[in-house]
Amino acid sequence: MGDFNQEECKIVHPPSKEFAAGAFVKSFAEYEKLYKESVENPEKFFGAIANELYWQTPYKSVGPKFNFDTSKGPVSSEWFAGGKTNIAYNCVDRHVKNGKGAQVAYYYESNDVNDPANKAFTYSEVSAMVCKCANALKALGVKKGDRVTIYLPMVIQLPVAMLACARIGAVHSVVFGGFSADSLAGRICDAQSAVLITADGVMRGAKPILLKDIADNACEMAKKQGFTVQKSVVVMRLDDTAKCPYKWDATRDVKWSELVDTQSSNCDITWMDSEDPLFMLYTS
Repeated sequence: MGDFNQEECKIVHPPSKEFAAGAFVKSFAEYEKLYKESVENPEKFFGAIANELYWQTPYKSVGPKFNFDTSKGPVSSEWFAGGKTNIAYNCVDRHVKNGKGAQVAYYYESNDVNDPANKAFTYSEVSAMVCKCANALKALGVKKGDRVTIYLPMVIQLPVAMLACARIGAVHSVVFGGFSADSLAGRICDAQSAVLITADGVMRGAKPILLKDIADNACEMAKKQGFTVQKSVVVMRLDDTAKCPYKWDATRDVKWSELVDTQSSNCDITWMDSEDPLFMLYTS
C-alpha cells in the first residue's frame, strides 16, 4: 500500500516495493518533501540539481528572477543568470569523458515487426551518431537559433536529431508522427523551420503509414502559406516503393543515409546561455 490509505488505493495504482526501490523518488512522501523544499528554498533546491550538470561558464545566481504582473512590465523569467552549458554535452559527452562510453545510454524497442525487438546503444555510439547528424545539419546551413522540425516515428534517429540540434544550438520542434499534414504544416510555418526531418514510412502492424506523403503534403501547404521548406531529410525505414510508394523531389529531399552517415563523428559543441531556447513543443 505504501503511502496510500485504503480509500486512495481505490483510485491509484501504487508501485511494487521492488519497483519503488529503484526509483529516483521512492515514495509519495519523498516527493512531497522535495516539492516543499523546492517552494520554500528554490535557490538551494534548484542550485543543487544544476550542480549535477556541467557548466562551461558557471552561473552567477540560481534565480528565479521573474515577473508575472503585466502592470509591472513584460512577463519574464530568468534562471541561472550568466551560465553557459549545452544539453547534448550533458546528456552524452560528459559520460563518455568520464569513462562510461561503453555503457548503455539508450535502449530502443521497436514497434515495427521488420525491426529487431530490442537494440542497445552505448554513450560512444550515441555520441558518434549525434555528431554526424549535427554536422549534416551544419552542412545544410543550420546554425544557432535556427528551427528544425522533426516528424518521425519512434526510431533511434528521433532522439539523435533532437540531441544534434541541441549540440549546435538549433531549436528542435518534434511533431507527433500521427498528426495530419495540416497540423504539421501549421507547426512548420509557425516555427519557420527551413529543414524537416522525416521518414519514408513506418509499419503499424501490417499497414504502412506513408509519412513522406504526409510530409510532402505539409510542405506544399506551407508553401501556399508563404513559407518554403528548403530541405527534407528522409530516414528510409521501409525502402520499398511497392509497400511504401512516395514521390522524390531532388531539389529538396535527401536520404539520411547519404547525408548523415557520411559525416564526421566529431563536432564541436556550441555553448548556450542558460536562457537560450532548446525546443518548441506545440499543444494539439
